[in-house]
Amino acid sequence: VALKRMLNFNVPPVKNSTGEPVWKVLIYDRYGQDIISPLLSVKELRDMGITLHLLLHSDRDAIPDVPAVYFVMPTEENIDRMCQDLRNQLYESYYLNFISAISRSKLEDIANAAIGANAVTQVAKVFDQYLNFITLEDDMFVLCNQNKELVSYRAINRPDITDTEMETIMDTIVDSLFCFFVTLGAIPIIRCSRGTAAEMVAVKLDKKLRENLRDARNSLFTGDTLGAGQFSFQRPLLVLVDRNIDLATPLHHTWTYQALVHDVLDFHLNRVNLEESTGMESSPAGARPKKKNKKSYDLTASDKFWQKHKGRYCISPFPEVAESVQQELESYRAQEDEVKRLKSIM
Repeated sequence: VALKRMLNFNVPPVKNSTGEPVWKVLIYDRYGQDIISPLLSVKELRDMGITLHLLLHSDRDAIPDVPAVYFVMPTEENIDRMCQDLRNQLYESYYLNFISAISRSKLEDIANAAIGANAVTQVAKVFDQYLNFITLEDDMFVLCNQNKELVSYRAINRPDITDTEMETIMDTIVDSLFCFFVTLGAIPIIRCSRGTAAEMVAVKLDKKLRENLRDARNSLFTGDTLGAGQFSFQRPLLVLVDRNIDLATPLHHTWTYQALVHDVLDFHLNRVNLEESTGMESSPAGARPKKKNKKSYDLTASDKFWQKHKGRYCISPFPEVAESVQQELESYRAQEDEVKRLKSIM
């Protein structure tokens, strides 16, 4: 939604009176390309009026009668190239969108270039989009970085890393997380492992969020997002852990019979205790669950099914156990039918 709004000159997408979108050129850097490509196809871009999509630092011809939408990181190199485009009068008008917040000094550089090129009226809009993350799926995103080695587990844990390099990495990670929550419109509850890089990220992100909230007039979490985010009881939980911590293992059950029985059921001293409800019962106060029946099963050496599948010599994955249960039931029913048949004959 944020991208489509940006591509429509930062207004909700609507078609003009002729039913056609306003035709425009999209100019992005490698960061912007990585953000857009998983979400919008070439056909979808064309449906939104994008006739051309070009890299900022590629050789581009002037198209003086078409507006241009820029979507770039506010780096020194990108700012210089955008100023050059203004001086060369490449497009009819310029809609400048920055992936992360642009500094005041760089904004002044663009303003000075526009004045020098007599193109002040052509710079239509300038926006900080806060989209410094890559959305891969509806519920999954990754950090936006062209050079993965610069922000990686290896980079953080290098023995020769300097304090300046570590600060740069942490700031990059924090900026991406901050952009994500601005786009989400919610203030997260932050939890982290202590004494690691995760704690550094958590502290920096907490500070950045608080500084933004302190300025109520310019806060990015005001308006419609305030009620849904800052004071909501449904605030998202952000858990930051170090890669040295194996977080996945405690959250998964081993897919074998004995391990599942141990993890999921009340299993103690080779005995499984189960509680089963027999439905609802009526009472003067209304329907309520019936008392639960408690059953116990001893899983000893005499239990052939347990011995076969528990996994001492041959580990049985749970799907095989479920299939064996079905086979045992079918065998039991066949024996029951045979007993009934014999009784009827006698």
